[in-house]
Amino acid sequence: MIRLARPDVRFHRSYLAAHVEFGGAHRDGDGDWVEPPDEGGYPGISWTRAGLEAPEAFERYVRWRLDRAREDAPRPTGHVPATFFWAFDDREPDTYLGSVAVRHRLNRALRELGGHIGYSVRPSARRHGVATASLRLVLPHAANLGIDPALLTCDAENVASQRVIEANGGVLAEVRGSTRFYWVPTATPVVDPPPIP
Repeated sequence: MIRLARPDVRFHRSYLAAHVEFGGAHRDGDGDWVEPPDEGGYPGISWTRAGLEAPEAFERYVRWRLDRAREDAPRPTGHVPATFFWAFDDREPDTYLGSVAVRHRLNRALRELGGHIGYSVRPSARRHGVATASLRLVLPHAANLGIDPALLTCDAENVASQRVIEANGGVLAEVRGSTRFYWVPTATPVVDPPPIP
């Protein structure tokens, strides 16, 4: 059964293996992550697979991931707090399958692309219901943050992601260009989708 856990060092080796599968591409918490310094005083960070090989480096990365949920954590100007969860199967509790991020509130950029929740699944674990289960499991956490309904976006050509969202009660609110905008209930059903803020 698919479960969610907060980022943890027990996933070290499987996280690195998943990183290889993603080819270094950044996908909602997977792959290389680079944030340059900015004029607001953010010092910037860079996490790469090579840099995460050492256990102590991965431990720092896990702490950084956990800290992203704090309001007072350093982050690029304009970024919002986000709580990260990592998916695993309870038959293999140390095997990282993917990531789910709950952004605590929307900003202008997230209203246009990304929304409240983003998820990714390592290629070898796709088409096994991991994304659908992960989204279902994270919705109560979004509700605890006062998010209801949650805005999710996906590419108009990404049929798999559309199915994941719709399987979790997502209601299509709008299609703008190549992006589909959905409202997903976290506590109460979406009857009439509100306009995109």
